[in-house]
Amino acid sequence: MNEGIKIVEVGPRDGLQNEKQPIDVETKVGLVERLVAAGVTNIEAASFVSSKWVPQMAGSAEVMQRVPRLPGVHYSALTPNLKGLEAALAAGCEEVAVFGAASESFSQRNINCSIRESLERFRSVIEVARENKLLVRGYVSCVLGCPYEGPIAPEKVAEVALLLREMGCYEISLGDTIGRGTPKTTRQMLDACMKVIPVAQLAGHYHDTFGMAIANIAASLDMGVRTFDSSVSGLGGCPYAAGASGNVATEDVVYLLQGMGYETGIDLPKLVEAGAFISAALGRQTTANAVALFESVGAEIFAKNPHTLYLWASLPGVPDSLALAQGLLPQKIVMAPGRIFSVDSSEVSPWSRFNVGAVADPRFAKALRGTLKRLASRCPHSDDHFDG
Repeated sequence: MNEGIKIVEVGPRDGLQNEKQPIDVETKVGLVERLVAAGVTNIEAASFVSSKWVPQMAGSAEVMQRVPRLPGVHYSALTPNLKGLEAALAAGCEEVAVFGAASESFSQRNINCSIRESLERFRSVIEVARENKLLVRGYVSCVLGCPYEGPIAPEKVAEVALLLREMGCYEISLGDTIGRGTPKTTRQMLDACMKVIPVAQLAGHYHDTFGMAIANIAASLDMGVRTFDSSVSGLGGCPYAAGASGNVATEDVVYLLQGMGYETGIDLPKLVEAGAFISAALGRQTTANAVALFESVGAEIFAKNPHTLYLWASLPGVPDSLALAQGLLPQKIVMAPGRIFSVDSSEVSPWSRFNVGAVADPRFAKALRGTLKRLASRCPHSDDHFDG
């Protein structure tokens, strides 16, 4: 049996909080539902912070109440204070998270207090959470560099991580907030932390600002780390750290781990669909490199079926051939060897048969049916070869 790796999906919280436009509860719940369908079992789904400061996290209580509660699926939420913890308890959270920084400058600029003062503020949150049988996870930011003071000493990271563990955090997520880490500095940081905390209680949280996240995960695996945070479609970053691009894409992490023989329990094609869903909802491009794998799959399907008419959605941030491979929402028509028609096009050729992939959203089924009927009426010999 392959060794298992725990992936903590942070897209619904750490990812979405960094988007500029408001995100409705329906979209948030829809993302979580798709992640669960893909086999993701650890999801950071909400943040109980003031919507005045982080408007993207409005509706967190409703999100937590509506997400699918299935055996083996665990949800967590960020709770920066007792008020947030009370809201998390009322919403049925089973795990909460608190955070600290390894950089004094970062702590002072963001929350106007020292590192130790910030951690003391969380002491009561951790105590009340544990009294209510909640697990508490700790985050340490800026472990491989700070936007204000540059490199951070590994020993300082270990000091903050140990304080969180001694306060009651069962797991410490080590965050490369601005993505400046390399495999060398990652190993040095982990080596310092592992001297005071068992590696089983450490997690890697790497941003991909300079394209180093996957390399840093591979280095962490060599050091014995078996838990990693990632964000579907590469959503997120840090709204308070200039130059911090998105988290490493979960799709790329799963692809890496599967290729190295580790078990994640995650269905990569379904995970890509979840990334396509949220990318389309946000009108953004995915940063997941693993999508290229499905691009080639779509091209192969297309080449092997030269007489098939495929209908699918043209989704922002999703290559057309990926949509073809996955049978996503119908919006465009393609006929081999590459002629493209919109659904409103008057140009129709005599194809030999229709074939439509599964419609991902039932709201579009009626529109699809009407489109197919219009097209079928204009295509010779389509009546006997209609696969609806």
